[in-house]
Amino acid sequence: MYDLIIKTGTIYDGTGEKPYQSDIGVKNGKIEAIGKINEPSRKIIDAKDRIVTPGFVDIHTHYDGQVTWDPYLRPSTYHGVTTVIMGNCGVGFSPCRPEDRDWLISLMEGVEDIPGTALHEGINWQWESFPEYLDTLEKKPLAIDVGTQVPHGAVRAYVMGQRGINHEKATSNEIRQMSKIVKEGIEAGAFGFSTSRTEKHRDSGGSLTPSITAHKDELVSIAKAVGELDKGVLQGISDFYDFESEFDIFKEMAKSSGRPISLTVEQQDMRPDWWHQLLDGIEEAQNEGIPMYGQVPARATGINMGLTATLNPFTLYPSFYEISKKSLKEKVEIMKDPVFKEKLLLEEPVSIGNPLVEEITGSFNKMFRLGEPANYEPEPDSSFEAIAKKQNILPAEVAYDCLLEKEGRALIYNPLFNYLPGNLDYVEKMLNHPYSISGLGDAGAHCGAIIDASFPTTLIQHWGRDRKRGVRIPLEKLISKQTLETSRLLGIKDRGVLKKGYKADINVIDFENLTLHEPEVINDLPAGGRRLIQKATGYDYTIVSGEVAFLGGEATGVLKGKLIRNQVS
Repeated sequence: MYDLIIKTGTIYDGTGEKPYQSDIGVKNGKIEAIGKINEPSRKIIDAKDRIVTPGFVDIHTHYDGQVTWDPYLRPSTYHGVTTVIMGNCGVGFSPCRPEDRDWLISLMEGVEDIPGTALHEGINWQWESFPEYLDTLEKKPLAIDVGTQVPHGAVRAYVMGQRGINHEKATSNEIRQMSKIVKEGIEAGAFGFSTSRTEKHRDSGGSLTPSITAHKDELVSIAKAVGELDKGVLQGISDFYDFESEFDIFKEMAKSSGRPISLTVEQQDMRPDWWHQLLDGIEEAQNEGIPMYGQVPARATGINMGLTATLNPFTLYPSFYEISKKSLKEKVEIMKDPVFKEKLLLEEPVSIGNPLVEEITGSFNKMFRLGEPANYEPEPDSSFEAIAKKQNILPAEVAYDCLLEKEGRALIYNPLFNYLPGNLDYVEKMLNHPYSISGLGDAGAHCGAIIDASFPTTLIQHWGRDRKRGVRIPLEKLISKQTLETSRLLGIKDRGVLKKGYKADINVIDFENLTLHEPEVINDLPAGGRRLIQKATGYDYTIVSGEVAFLGGEATGVLKGKLIRNQVS
């Protein structure tokens, strides 16, 4: 007898091959049979007119704190994700001495916009070393599987103390200690090592992440230590202002270790061509036998602004600053006053010395209503600037009125990166690149501004079904990018494919009606912390280890997930 049979679904098996109709039989948490099945089963799911896929594997999340208090890891689990990897971008919570806990929270708060109050309230510190962190996670109830990487920032602070936080050069002995810690972490089960070299990553006090100035010797030595195990991956992010020097560091890390490295690839308006330069460099490295990959998004990296979010178009205006600490209800009442509105609209924003924030809050040509369902490829003529021109009013007035919709809970969408042409053509080229990997969703992070945990839904819905402003991508390829390709990069060999003997992590999806809804801000983090969430309809069943963990996107209470460890031979 089977534990579960999924009947007559259209199977997208994760390999990228064409779909076919079949039954799937599950026993003891694994796929037992694929084909026509007539045997009895404890549970049967009718998948007629549904697609059946492997559970999605998300390799770029920031659940490092949330995993210690939330077994369901929302919002990822609204989107068919059954395995997440965290510890990206060089930030995380281990290794950590007790005296450094506040600083690590500050780093995570600044880099990933996760409320520090929530992290202070939610994390029950039961570890110091990285192996102890893994042992702690192994005891946590989980609805899906979780793996992690060793973060450079935490390692540097652990070994060097304040010197590491202050960007001082590591001594040869300190480099040896860091390499040893990373190696021990991977031996204990970590999936790799991550680092950050971008000016966008700062702690809550504004100080740059400690890894940004790490010398090439430090990074290459750590990578070589990973290579000695013949397991584990490397992950990095950089601004690539000095392209040749920065790219050389990452290339040497991959070359000297023999381990795959994935690098963040995004188009930025100030440097519109560097993403292409980066992908070209990655392809050249692959031609030399060096395992480099571009981690790419499923859509624009978009900022959500509003009165309930971290930013809004008037954040830098003096009159708004005066009311910024008031409750939402109070803000709305004040902003409904035409006198206040007129006064604010006559003001100029105050510079705070942060070009990125000033760009986000001032670019009315890239502000849109996202709509319901969410439209992530809006037409340029629907921008606030275009609307204002048609109505002969200021773009700021369009934004102002939008903020007051939904009793002040409306959100404005700004496609910050990957949207220079006014469409997603650049993203299409990224997704179709031979050495790109689906990632960058940052699930669990950017709680007040970005909700890209829904990338897996955008990937299959928009690119596989709905896109009207350019070419689509075959659905079988898209599903492979979020299953087999991501799991294989990490060296996880028991999932990502629907075949006999593989782990029964499975999605049954009403693809015809799959819908990504507008995001919303809620306050359900510890200490009442806020975050953006985004739901989707169409995920009829999400199965983890052979049992239905999510029904219609909502948790069933089944907790068959676990910490997964990289197996070092």
